[in-house]
Amino acid sequence: MNDKNQRLFEIFLDVQRGLPRQGPGTDETTLEALSLCTGLPEKPAILDIGCGPGIQTVALATALAESHVTAVDVHQAYLKALKERAQAAEVAQRIDILIADMNALPFSPQSFDLVWAEGTAYIMGFEKALAAWKHWLKSGGCLAVSELVWLQPDPPGEVAEFFGREYPAMTDVETIVATIRACDYEPLGHFTLPEAAWWQSYYRPLEAKLPALYDKYRGDEDALGIIETTKREIEIRRHFGNWYGYAFFVGRDLRVRS
Repeated sequence: MNDKNQRLFEIFLDVQRGLPRQGPGTDETTLEALSLCTGLPEKPAILDIGCGPGIQTVALATALAESHVTAVDVHQAYLKALKERAQAAEVAQRIDILIADMNALPFSPQSFDLVWAEGTAYIMGFEKALAAWKHWLKSGGCLAVSELVWLQPDPPGEVAEFFGREYPAMTDVETIVATIRACDYEPLGHFTLPEAAWWQSYYRPLEAKLPALYDKYRGDEDALGIIETTKREIEIRRHFGNWYGYAFFVGRDLRVRS
Protein backbone atom coordinates (compact mmCIF):
# COMPACT_ATOMS: atom_id res chain seq x y z
CA MET A 1 0.00 0.00 0.00
CA ASN A 2 1.50 3.35 -1.03
CA ASP A 3 1.68 6.33 1.33
CA LYS A 4 -1.48 8.02 0.04
CA ASN A 5 -3.57 4.86 0.17
CA GLN A 6 -2.27 4.15 3.66
CA ARG A 7 -3.31 7.63 4.77
CA LEU A 8 -6.76 7.26 3.22
CA PHE A 9 -7.17 3.95 4.99
CA GLU A 10 -6.17 5.53 8.30
CA ILE A 11 -8.76 8.28 7.77
CA PHE A 12 -11.40 5.63 7.05
CA LEU A 13 -10.47 3.88 10.30
CA ASP A 14 -10.74 7.19 12.15
CA VAL A 15 -14.26 7.66 10.78
CA GLN A 16 -15.17 4.17 12.02
CA ARG A 17 -13.29 4.36 15.33
CA GLY A 18 -15.26 3.92 18.54
CA LEU A 19 -18.43 2.56 16.97
CA PRO A 20 -20.11 -0.40 18.67
CA ARG A 21 -20.22 -2.21 15.32
CA GLN A 22 -18.48 -1.83 11.99
CA GLY A 23 -21.61 -2.69 10.03
CA PRO A 24 -25.31 -3.56 10.38
CA GLY A 25 -26.27 -6.18 12.96
CA THR A 26 -27.73 -6.84 16.40
CA ASP A 27 -27.37 -9.54 19.03
CA GLU A 28 -30.80 -10.77 17.94
CA THR A 29 -29.75 -11.27 14.30
CA THR A 30 -26.55 -12.99 15.42
CA LEU A 31 -28.58 -15.41 17.54
CA GLU A 32 -31.14 -15.94 14.76
CA ALA A 33 -28.33 -16.94 12.39
CA LEU A 34 -26.84 -19.17 15.08
CA SER A 35 -30.18 -20.97 15.42
CA LEU A 36 -29.85 -22.04 11.76
CA CYS A 37 -26.48 -23.69 12.45
CA THR A 38 -27.84 -27.14 13.19
CA GLY A 39 -25.76 -30.17 14.06
CA LEU A 40 -23.01 -28.39 15.98
CA PRO A 41 -21.19 -30.47 18.60
CA GLU A 42 -21.72 -29.84 22.32
CA LYS A 43 -18.47 -27.87 22.58
CA PRO A 44 -18.04 -26.19 19.19
CA ALA A 45 -14.86 -24.49 18.07
CA ILE A 46 -15.83 -21.22 16.36
CA LEU A 47 -13.79 -18.92 14.11
CA ASP A 48 -15.02 -15.32 13.84
CA ILE A 49 -13.32 -13.77 10.79
CA GLY A 50 -13.03 -9.98 10.69
CA CYS A 51 -14.48 -9.74 14.18
CA GLY A 52 -14.09 -5.96 14.56
CA PRO A 53 -14.86 -4.79 18.11
CA GLY A 54 -16.55 -8.11 18.69
CA ILE A 55 -20.16 -7.60 19.76
CA GLN A 56 -21.13 -10.74 17.83
CA THR A 57 -18.09 -12.61 19.18
CA VAL A 58 -19.28 -12.09 22.74
CA ALA A 59 -22.87 -12.93 21.76
CA LEU A 60 -21.71 -16.27 20.34
CA ALA A 61 -19.58 -17.12 23.36
CA THR A 62 -22.44 -16.20 25.69
CA ALA A 63 -25.08 -18.17 23.77
CA LEU A 64 -22.93 -21.31 23.51
CA ALA A 65 -21.63 -21.72 27.03
CA GLU A 66 -19.38 -24.69 26.13
CA SER A 67 -17.95 -23.10 22.99
CA HIS A 68 -14.48 -21.74 22.32
CA VAL A 69 -14.25 -18.79 19.93
CA THR A 70 -11.19 -17.65 18.01
CA ALA A 71 -11.65 -14.04 16.86
CA VAL A 72 -9.38 -12.52 14.21
CA ASP A 73 -9.01 -9.03 12.77
CA VAL A 74 -6.18 -6.98 11.27
CA HIS A 75 -6.77 -3.93 13.49
CA GLN A 76 -5.37 -3.98 17.01
CA ALA A 77 -7.74 -1.26 18.22
CA TYR A 78 -10.76 -3.45 17.41
CA LEU A 79 -9.20 -6.41 19.19
CA LYS A 80 -8.55 -4.27 22.27
CA ALA A 81 -12.22 -3.29 22.32
CA LEU A 82 -13.20 -6.96 21.99
CA LYS A 83 -10.94 -7.93 24.89
CA GLU A 84 -12.55 -5.33 27.13
CA ARG A 85 -16.04 -6.37 26.04
CA ALA A 86 -15.30 -10.06 26.62
CA GLN A 87 -13.93 -9.35 30.09
CA ALA A 88 -17.01 -7.33 31.01
CA ALA A 89 -19.25 -10.19 29.84
CA GLU A 90 -17.11 -12.74 31.74
CA VAL A 91 -16.44 -14.86 28.64
CA ALA A 92 -12.82 -13.81 28.00
CA GLN A 93 -11.49 -17.20 29.07
CA ARG A 94 -13.30 -18.80 26.10
CA ILE A 95 -12.23 -16.30 23.45
CA ASP A 96 -8.82 -16.33 21.77
CA ILE A 97 -8.05 -12.97 20.19
CA LEU A 98 -5.60 -12.88 17.29
CA ILE A 99 -4.37 -10.18 14.92
CA ALA A 100 -4.35 -11.84 11.49
CA ASP A 101 -5.20 -11.26 7.84
CA MET A 102 -8.19 -13.28 6.60
CA ASN A 103 -6.19 -14.03 3.44
CA ALA A 104 -3.46 -15.79 5.45
CA LEU A 105 -4.96 -17.34 8.57
CA PRO A 106 -2.47 -19.37 10.66
CA PHE A 107 -4.65 -22.37 11.54
CA SER A 108 -4.46 -26.07 10.84
CA PRO A 109 -6.96 -27.40 8.27
CA GLN A 110 -10.37 -28.42 9.59
CA SER A 111 -9.91 -26.75 12.99
CA PHE A 112 -13.41 -25.27 13.44
CA ASP A 113 -16.99 -26.49 13.68
CA LEU A 114 -18.40 -23.07 12.76
CA VAL A 115 -16.92 -20.27 10.66
CA TRP A 116 -18.59 -16.89 11.28
CA ALA A 117 -18.25 -13.68 9.25
CA GLU A 118 -20.60 -10.73 9.72
CA GLY A 119 -20.24 -8.36 6.77
CA THR A 120 -16.61 -9.25 5.99
CA ALA A 121 -16.67 -11.80 3.14
CA TYR A 122 -16.79 -8.94 0.60
CA ILE A 123 -13.19 -8.02 1.51
CA MET A 124 -11.92 -11.16 -0.24
CA GLY A 125 -14.86 -11.41 -2.62
CA PHE A 126 -17.84 -13.52 -1.54
CA GLU A 127 -17.20 -16.65 -3.60
CA LYS A 128 -13.44 -16.58 -2.98
CA ALA A 129 -14.04 -16.24 0.76
CA LEU A 130 -16.46 -19.18 0.90
CA ALA A 131 -14.04 -21.39 -1.02
CA ALA A 132 -11.03 -20.36 1.08
CA TRP A 133 -12.74 -20.62 4.47
CA LYS A 134 -13.84 -24.21 3.80
CA HIS A 135 -10.16 -25.07 4.44
CA TRP A 136 -10.59 -24.18 8.13
CA LEU A 137 -13.98 -25.84 8.53
CA LYS A 138 -14.38 -29.38 9.80
CA SER A 139 -16.27 -31.82 7.58
CA GLY A 140 -19.97 -31.19 8.02
CA GLY A 141 -19.35 -27.90 9.84
CA CYS A 142 -21.38 -24.74 9.40
CA LEU A 143 -20.64 -21.37 7.81
CA ALA A 144 -22.59 -18.21 8.69
CA VAL A 145 -22.01 -15.01 6.71
CA SER A 146 -23.88 -11.75 6.22
CA GLU A 147 -23.65 -9.95 2.90
CA LEU A 148 -25.02 -6.82 1.23
CA VAL A 149 -27.64 -7.74 -1.39
CA TRP A 150 -30.21 -6.22 -3.69
CA LEU A 151 -33.73 -6.97 -2.46
CA GLN A 152 -35.53 -5.81 -5.63
CA PRO A 153 -34.55 -5.70 -9.31
CA ASP A 154 -34.03 -2.47 -11.23
CA PRO A 155 -33.19 -0.08 -8.38
CA PRO A 156 -33.49 3.68 -8.93
CA GLY A 157 -30.54 5.28 -10.69
CA GLU A 158 -29.35 7.15 -7.62
CA VAL A 159 -28.89 4.05 -5.46
CA ALA A 160 -27.67 1.92 -8.38
CA GLU A 161 -25.00 4.52 -9.17
CA PHE A 162 -23.87 4.73 -5.55
CA PHE A 163 -23.35 1.00 -5.13
CA GLY A 164 -21.98 0.72 -8.65
CA ARG A 165 -19.09 2.78 -7.30
CA GLU A 166 -18.91 1.50 -3.73
CA TYR A 167 -19.68 -2.21 -4.17
CA PRO A 168 -19.98 -3.19 -7.85
CA ALA A 169 -19.96 -6.93 -6.98
CA MET A 170 -23.24 -6.60 -5.06
CA THR A 171 -25.84 -9.12 -6.22
CA ASP A 172 -29.16 -10.61 -5.08
CA VAL A 173 -30.21 -13.30 -2.60
CA GLU A 174 -30.82 -15.95 -5.25
CA THR A 175 -27.32 -15.50 -6.68
CA ILE A 176 -25.77 -15.72 -3.21
CA VAL A 177 -27.63 -18.97 -2.47
CA ALA A 178 -26.47 -20.37 -5.82
CA THR A 179 -22.89 -19.38 -4.96
CA ILE A 180 -23.16 -21.16 -1.62
CA ARG A 181 -24.26 -24.32 -3.43
CA ALA A 182 -21.48 -23.95 -6.02
CA CYS A 183 -18.93 -23.83 -3.19
CA ASP A 184 -20.23 -27.20 -1.92
CA TYR A 185 -22.25 -25.99 1.03
CA GLU A 186 -25.81 -27.07 1.73
CA PRO A 187 -27.90 -23.92 2.31
CA LEU A 188 -29.56 -24.14 5.73
CA GLY A 189 -31.43 -20.86 5.61
CA HIS A 190 -31.21 -17.11 5.16
CA PHE A 191 -32.98 -13.96 6.30
CA THR A 192 -32.78 -10.19 5.78
CA LEU A 193 -31.64 -8.03 8.68
CA PRO A 194 -34.31 -5.62 10.00
CA GLU A 195 -34.01 -1.87 9.59
CA ALA A 196 -33.06 -1.45 13.26
CA ALA A 197 -29.91 -3.47 12.60
CA TRP A 198 -28.61 -0.62 10.42
CA TRP A 199 -29.25 2.20 12.87
CA GLN A 200 -29.05 0.93 16.44
CA SER A 201 -25.31 0.31 16.78
CA TYR A 202 -23.98 1.54 13.43
CA TYR A 203 -25.48 4.41 11.46
CA ARG A 204 -26.88 6.37 14.41
CA PRO A 205 -23.56 6.58 16.29
CA LEU A 206 -21.68 7.02 13.00
CA GLU A 207 -23.89 9.94 11.97
CA ALA A 208 -23.36 11.54 15.39
CA LYS A 209 -19.59 11.56 14.75
CA LEU A 210 -19.74 13.44 11.45
CA PRO A 211 -19.83 17.07 12.70
CA ALA A 212 -16.66 16.59 14.76
CA LEU A 213 -14.97 14.86 11.82
CA TYR A 214 -15.80 17.78 9.50
CA ASP A 215 -14.15 20.10 12.04
CA LYS A 216 -11.13 17.87 12.52
CA TYR A 217 -10.40 17.55 8.80
CA ARG A 218 -11.41 21.04 7.65
CA GLY A 219 -9.48 21.87 4.46
CA ASP A 220 -8.31 18.27 3.92
CA GLU A 221 -9.90 17.30 0.61
CA ASP A 222 -9.02 13.62 0.85
CA ALA A 223 -10.48 13.25 4.32
CA LEU A 224 -13.55 15.33 3.52
CA GLY A 225 -14.20 13.10 0.51
CA ILE A 226 -14.32 10.03 2.76
CA ILE A 227 -16.58 11.80 5.24
CA GLU A 228 -18.90 12.98 2.45
CA THR A 229 -19.15 9.41 1.10
CA THR A 230 -20.05 8.20 4.59
CA LYS A 231 -22.74 10.88 4.90
CA ARG A 232 -24.04 9.96 1.45
CA GLU A 233 -24.17 6.27 2.37
CA ILE A 234 -26.37 7.07 5.35
CA GLU A 235 -28.65 9.27 3.23
CA ILE A 236 -28.97 6.51 0.61
CA ARG A 237 -30.07 4.11 3.34
CA ARG A 238 -32.62 6.60 4.64
CA HIS A 239 -34.24 7.08 1.23
CA PHE A 240 -33.73 3.75 -0.57
CA GLY A 241 -33.54 1.13 2.18
CA ASN A 242 -36.31 -1.00 0.70
CA TRP A 243 -34.15 -1.71 -2.37
CA TYR A 244 -31.20 -3.36 -0.66
CA GLY A 245 -30.18 -4.84 2.67
CA TYR A 246 -27.89 -7.12 4.56
CA ALA A 247 -28.87 -10.78 4.55
CA PHE A 248 -27.53 -13.57 6.72
CA PHE A 249 -26.77 -16.89 5.00
CA VAL A 250 -26.02 -20.18 6.72
CA GLY A 251 -24.67 -23.29 5.02
CA ARG A 252 -23.24 -26.67 5.95
CA ASP A 253 -20.08 -28.14 4.47
CA LEU A 254 -21.13 -31.11 2.35
CA ARG A 255 -18.12 -33.25 3.26
CA VAL A 256 -19.17 -36.12 5.50
CA ARG A 257 -17.84 -36.10 9.07
CA SER A 258 -15.35 -38.88 9.72
